[in-house]
Amino acid sequence: MTIPATGYNQAPNVSAAPIAVSARSLSKHYGHGASTVRALDSVDIDFAQGHFTAIMGPSGSGKSTLMHLLAGLDTATSGTAFIGRQDVTAMTDDQLTQLRRNNVGFVFQSFNLLPMFTAEQNILLPLTLAGKKINKDDRDWLTRLATTLGISERLNHRPSEMSGGQQQRVAIARALITKPDVVFADEPTGNLDSRSGAEVLSFLRQSVRELGRTIIMVTHDPTAASYADRVVLLADGKIAGHIDSPTPEAVLAGLDALRNFDATIDPRSTETA
Repeated sequence: MTIPATGYNQAPNVSAAPIAVSARSLSKHYGHGASTVRALDSVDIDFAQGHFTAIMGPSGSGKSTLMHLLAGLDTATSGTAFIGRQDVTAMTDDQLTQLRRNNVGFVFQSFNLLPMFTAEQNILLPLTLAGKKINKDDRDWLTRLATTLGISERLNHRPSEMSGGQQQRVAIARALITKPDVVFADEPTGNLDSRSGAEVLSFLRQSVRELGRTIIMVTHDPTAASYADRVVLLADGKIAGHIDSPTPEAVLAGLDALRNFDATIDPRSTETA
């Protein structure tokens, strides 16, 4: 882990891979004057294509705000966010809808499956809503997703006939069916028991390794974060550090270090530890 002594809003270069998602001077403020709350404060960060990144920090650190701004689910006060080369912060509502339909997948704590639909119908829903005629390539991709996620035998079942872990795997397949550039996952194991959560996290990691997806996950769980390639730590709306190849122990140590992180001090005025 590193808590940079200079440029603590600058996340390190993640790899030589192309950048899937990025932010420059991204901020989100609430209120005015002395009562202003800086939920996110001039953040610069890159997320590499084909990588699994977890975002962690204390409650109120800005992790969910960062994800929502990157995904175009919320409006930034200032700065820019990009998915690939597309400036999310400059888009109209219609353009954002199109971007999220074609380029972005979402997995949330709540599964949000339609109870009257089968698993297969739920998975294909993004294509149906886009008015796309389901073709052989779509069917082949569905088969590959179902096989990878271990839900091939559940495609004709409705949500009430599946466990929580199986429902979340269906939600992951739904997020991946459009072959999005990036998948945003917000506490995807929050409603699952530890065994089901571990299965879902393994499948998320597998979708990166075998299917080439890019995943950005917000979590409060050090064990969940350890499934990622990299953990980005936030404190007081700022990037406070990162952990490469994380373990639960390293993540816990990083979170402990955040308690001593003072975002009001310009790190350029301090010595490197």
